[in-house]
Amino acid sequence: MSRICDGRVVVVTGAGRGLGRAHALAFAAEGARVVVNDLGVGLDGAPTADSPAARVVAEIRARGGEAVAHGGDVATTDGAASLIQVALETYGRLDTLVNNAGFLRDRMLVNLGEDDWDAVVRVHLKGHFLPLKHAAAHWRAEAKAGRTPAARIINTSSGAGLLGSVGQGNYSAAKAGIVGLTLVAAAELGRYGVQVNAIAPAARTRMTDRTFATAMAAPDGGFDAMAPENVSPLVVWLGSAA
Repeated sequence: MSRICDGRVVVVTGAGRGLGRAHALAFAAEGARVVVNDLGVGLDGAPTADSPAARVVAEIRARGGEAVAHGGDVATTDGAASLIQVALETYGRLDTLVNNAGFLRDRMLVNLGEDDWDAVVRVHLKGHFLPLKHAAAHWRAEAKAGRTPAARIINTSSGAGLLGSVGQGNYSAAKAGIVGLTLVAAAELGRYGVQVNAIAPAARTRMTDRTFATAMAAPDGGFDAMAPENVSPLVVWLGSAA
């Protein structure tokens, strides 16, 4: 790729670590200005004192790119609305939304508490719906004003959502829901210049450490098939005008 996102403004949720961080860095390398969203929570969604979004913004700027951090909760109306507003107020436009935020609370179904069900479905499924809704409202207004965008949404499902995963009933249900949401959004928003896709990536992140163990890492100097950076070129292409 050769700066295929020049001039585009891209929002990535859950971009402080793992896949989201890799996506944010890759978009910036291809010329995009990036809004890096991350709430800075632990693997289970519990609050931490960390600010990973600011660190990623610093990485992008150190490489000559443009980025701004957003620390709001995208599974709330106010958080999702402010995310889109940050892009518009900072850069004057919005072209691409990558929904990626999520965490895990794995339990076998008979041990899965209602709170753990609600928390995971909330952050994955509602955390996709609300940013999508607010971005789509902006793009619909643009299209109705005669400025039809070349807008893109990339949602993050999972193999667990397509095939199921033992011990992950909440996560699998949420990720399957994202597939359904993507199909509806693609059908509804195409008329406004918005293309919507979902990916089901496999990569080594905080959420998959137990699945993709260190033993699966590449030998020194070798190709690491499970590196998050391997997923990002596809996401960048889907998020481009191409």
